[in-house]
Amino acid sequence: MQGQEAALQREPKWQPIYPGSGRLAGKVAIVTGGDSGIGRAVAALFAREGADVAIVFRHDREDAHATAEIVAQEGRHALCLQGDVGDAAFCRAVVDKVVDRFGGLDVLVNNAGEQHPAEDIRDISQEQLEGTFRTNIFGMFHMVQAALDHLEAGAAIINCTSVTMYKGSPKLLDYSATKGAITAFTRSLSQNLVSKGIRVNAVAPGPIWTPLNPMGGADPEKVKTFGEDTPMERAGEPNEVAPSFLFLACADSSYMTGQVLHPNGGLVVNG
Repeated sequence: MQGQEAALQREPKWQPIYPGSGRLAGKVAIVTGGDSGIGRAVAALFAREGADVAIVFRHDREDAHATAEIVAQEGRHALCLQGDVGDAAFCRAVVDKVVDRFGGLDVLVNNAGEQHPAEDIRDISQEQLEGTFRTNIFGMFHMVQAALDHLEAGAAIINCTSVTMYKGSPKLLDYSATKGAITAFTRSLSQNLVSKGIRVNAVAPGPIWTPLNPMGGADPEKVKTFGEDTPMERAGEPNEVAPSFLFLACADSSYMTGQVLHPNGGLVVNG
């Protein structure tokens, strides 16, 4: 994720809304991009539901350790691991450390992402294009490849795609392209792993108030009205998205694989 959560004009709401009910009791989860935004809200909710959580982050150590403290306050254990999910060796090291620390792995949340708005496709450099794909989609391949030997029947993989995959975004061309790839990856991987009893689903958030949007190079004037073009006329909060990840992580969604949930403020999209 880009930008520190503490630097936002208004702190995103990550706090779990409801008391826990043990839906992830005894489980171990990895959340990439878990330091802030949606990742922080997912880590907090998973911990409330009984999971130990590994928080994978790239830059923001302060945010990551704040998220780890949130997990600890829920009575669970956290592990912070800093590095680039675009590096396959780092992803293997993450899984090895998690399994060594917690004894296994049950849920993989591929949430890490970056975006860089551009008015003109010609403004997107080769470096930016490759970097966005490396983080947003290559990282998911690397994490799944690293995790697969440790995932047993009943495990869940949840990928974070985006509403931009469905409705497009004129200034987020490379980002939106990666989100399309993520959706296709989710559907294909679900078919590849269904015989192993491993479910693969995705969440496609709409405009959510996290560091990714206001600090990812967006026009400051548009940030002021961010999310107002949805039917609900507001941006969503991370704790309004996290329950979708929880539903897909636990047995509540035992008959679902290859699907995408859409917490997006009422935008109707195909597929």
